[in-house]
Order: sequence, then structure tokens, then C-alpha cells
Amino acid sequence: MFIFFSSNYLIKPNSKYIVLSLIIFISLLGFAQENKRPNIVLIMADDLGFECINSYGGTSYETPFLSKLAASGMQFENCHAQPICTPSRVKLMTGKSNKKNHVKFGFLDPKEKTFSQALKKDGYATMVAGKWQLNGAEAKLSGYQDLSRPNHFGFDEFILWQVSTSGRDSTGRDKRYVNPRVNINGKVYEKNEGRYSTDMMVNYINDFMERKKNQSFLVYYPMILTHCPFDPTPQSNDWDPNDMGSKSYKGNAKYFGDMVSYVDFSIGRIVKKLDELGLRENTIILFTGDNGTDKPIVSMMDNIPVVGGKGSTTDNGTHVPLIVNWKGVIKPNSKSEAMVDLSDFFPTLCDLAGITPNSSFDLDGVSFYPQLTGKEGPTRKWIHTWYNRDGGSNPLSTTSEWVRNSTYKLYVGNRFYNVKKDPQEKKNIPFNEMTPLEKNIRKEFIGALQTYSNLRNIKNSI
Repeated sequence: MFIFFSSNYLIKPNSKYIVLSLIIFISLLGFAQENKRPNIVLIMADDLGFECINSYGGTSYETPFLSKLAASGMQFENCHAQPICTPSRVKLMTGKSNKKNHVKFGFLDPKEKTFSQALKKDGYATMVAGKWQLNGAEAKLSGYQDLSRPNHFGFDEFILWQVSTSGRDSTGRDKRYVNPRVNINGKVYEKNEGRYSTDMMVNYINDFMERKKNQSFLVYYPMILTHCPFDPTPQSNDWDPNDMGSKSYKGNAKYFGDMVSYVDFSIGRIVKKLDELGLRENTIILFTGDNGTDKPIVSMMDNIPVVGGKGSTTDNGTHVPLIVNWKGVIKPNSKSEAMVDLSDFFPTLCDLAGITPNSSFDLDGVSFYPQLTGKEGPTRKWIHTWYNRDGGSNPLSTTSEWVRNSTYKLYVGNRFYNVKKDPQEKKNIPFNEMTPLEKNIRKEFIGALQTYSNLRNIKNSI
């Protein structure tokens, strides 16, 4: 129904039919909004383990916005990533085991299909902001000039660090935070004097959500924070907007707490924007991490120190937060013990969008959508992980492969641990010391490993 207005056609007080038409039109608009598929905001912090978040028991840093999201949503206690960034990002975006598709560090094979492609094809407006690092540009891998760009993988818009250029300038300064080098929809912006990359990313996200408020949208925000260099943020006492970037790879770990706080502050800005736009009830917010906290960082959980384990296959390297908030849908202050792997996000997002992935996606993930809505559905009994930092491209890079649940973990090579009692994996349980229950679990894990045994023949470390 269309109603046209012109200077010589005005609504008169007695124009009951026009008024009625307007009422119907407005009602239909409201109905359409109410029935719009949910918006999705997926945020992944870089190098941020579960121990850094207050709602998980972390006491070293302040994360009030994330605590509020957890209190009004669901917190998962057993979410695990890969020990380092690229394998995690590849697994998250494709919904597959890395044993199938991780071929080189800093690269996503152009042949792979992503959750953003699935949602875009089904009508979602899509964008990505933050850290890309999947282009293979520095190695000049096949397709790096076009097929490995965000557009190819289903993103309508993007604002990213490290897409087509190095993360450092010609003087060796790191350009990811203050005065950053960013790529916005294919154009590289070198000069952003006085600006902080996280603020630029959040500003773009908030603008995108406002522009797309009448359309279902996907925002994927793989954050640059809290990856080193550990440098001041705009909220730090010694923030210097004239700084042209860090010359150190690590920086000063004393700023890590400021960076965690800025993660929380920036997420709060996105949530506030959703509230302002009246979109909160129709937007699901997911927050996780790509791997454990960096190794120089020691965080406290009550009085217990937790040493960052990035790059390690122990819990300190893989246990990441997962907080999901969907106002009015998820029961407040919910906690889930369900096992979650990063490959599970692809089928979960599809469920949220009402999409049934076809077999060509070859997904390994299991949707955790039923847990969010309190409905019956399949849950994981275990997680399988194949980890090689370089995807097998470097013959010196070791490979680890394991299956685990919340209590036990079995590596290829027969190392078997009770990770609940022994999270640092210091005591391998010999077969002759196992209980009957442990022997049964080990047998089940061996069977699980065998289902992946023929996918790739790279020697596993033992």
C-alpha cells in the first residue's frame, strides 16, 4: 500500500479512509519490525582468557559491562578455542576442524565458506571490524590480492587492521592502536593522528547498526585488543595521542589492565547504541576470545594467580569466555556447563537466523542455540582439536591433537589427564592407574580421534 502526499493533496479532518490507511500502514511496519530476524553482534577479544573477566571470578581487572551482560544472559563455563589466533579465526568462521582447512598462519583459504557468506546470501547486511590477518598478503599467497579480502568472504563493509598491508610502518612502529593504519572498504588510511583504533572500529559499528536498523544485520567484531604491544589506552593516565605507534612487540605489561578495561568500555558503547536504537530485544550479543591470555600476564582469580598460556595446549591457552545476551529471550543469570568449540558458532548463527546450512558447508560444529532458549537439542560430549600454528606449512612446527570433555583430555600419543584436577597437565594417568570410568572415557576418546584420523597426515607431537 502506498500513500502519496503533495502540496495540493492534504489530509483533512474528515478524511477517514486516508487516516485508516495510515493506521494500517504503521501497524504493518510495526509487525514487520517485530518479526524481523534477530540482529547478531559477535565480538571476539584477542588474547583474553576467561580468568580476566569478573563474572568468571577474575579479580585483577574491572569488567562491569561484561558482568551485566552475563547477569542478564548466559555464561558458558566450558568454551575452548585454539591456542593462537589464526587457527581460532579459521575454525570460528568456517565451522570446521582445523585439520580440514588450516593451511598457513595468517591465511584463510579462499575456497572456504564462512558464516558471513551464509547470512549475507539469506538477506543479512554484514560487516566486520577490527583485526583481519587472514589475507596471506605478506607471504603473497594465492588470491591474496582479491580472493582473501573480506568482501570475498561475505562482508558488505569492513574497517580492519592488517588486511592488505603490514601491521607496521616503514620505521618499524606498530600501527594497530594509536594513530593506526586501517583499511576501510578497500582504501588504506595511513594518517589518523590522535585517533585510537578501537574507537574508530566502534564508531563504524554503531554507524552501521544505525544505517541498517530496519534490516537484519550481522556485526562481526574480532577486536584488536588485548593483543600486545601493551600500550596506553585513551583512558590511561599517560595516554599520548601524538604517539605514532609502539616500536616494541610486547610493550609494557602494566598497561594490560587498561586494555582489558577498554575492551569492556567499548562493548558497553555498542550495547548502549543498541539500546538507543531500540534494537536490544531483537539483537543477540555474543562475546568470546580467540585464545588464552598472553604469557607475560599474570591475573588473579580471588587469591589464585593464573599465568597466561597463549600458544599452550593447556587450559590456560584454550579456555576462553563465552557470554551470550539476548534480552527477553535468554533467562537472566543463566550458566551452562555445555562444551563449546569455536566451530559451533557457525551452526549457532545459522539457527539464530533461521538458516539450514546445506551439506556443502561440511560443518563440524554443533549449535548451542538450544541451550540459549532452554529447549531440547544436541549437546557435545567432547571437543576435538587439531592444533598446528602454521597449518603444517612449516616443517618445524609441531602438531598436537586431542579430544576432551570438561574433566578429561586425551592426546594423540596416549597422554591422558584429569584437567579439572590437573589443568596444567603435569600428571599423565597411566592405564593401569585408571578407574573403570576413566578407561571407558579413554576408549570413547580414542574412537572420536579415529573419526578424524584420515583427514590429514601430519606427524603429531607426543
